[in-house]
Amino acid sequence: HFSVICLTGTPGVGKTTLGKELASRSGLKYVNVGDLAREGELYDGFDEEYNCPILDEDRVIDELDTQMRDGGVIVDYHGCDFFPERWFHIVFVLRTETSVLYKRLETRGYSEKKLNDNIQCEIFQVLYEEAMESYKEEIVHQLPSNKPEELEENISQILKWIEQWIKDHNS
Repeated sequence: HFSVICLTGTPGVGKTTLGKELASRSGLKYVNVGDLAREGELYDGFDEEYNCPILDEDRVIDELDTQMRDGGVIVDYHGCDFFPERWFHIVFVLRTETSVLYKRLETRGYSEKKLNDNIQCEIFQVLYEEAMESYKEEIVHQLPSNKPEELEENISQILKWIEQWIKDHNS
């Protein structure tokens, strides 16, 4: 048995940095849903307002379902409410102070609208609320993601959790 972890949060909170680093240290497989969708063209139309393709959630689920059953996966996406509840053993919501987040998103060249929408999203804890509504409360955890030392702390905390999970489920 291997655990399946969900990393979620507003764009720019550091999911990808954390996910890749975790994968390389834990041996779990890292899956970035945005990249997966791009590579497999798992889209369903185009959003004119945001000038981006619309994710085909059903096709993403079909694409990942087998891997999820085998376990040993870290899933990274800025949404989590459409994933089947049975997939994840734990959900980490990364949180970033708005001033820090604004700078990070600015360097990505986001439009003013996209910047403001994402900042609003963080202020109103949209992803945290989504996670709390979609999964059992006890598996949803918030992690601060502002500084490099918090990244290190988050990595070691999650690695400890993975170790414990393996002990509990493979004895």
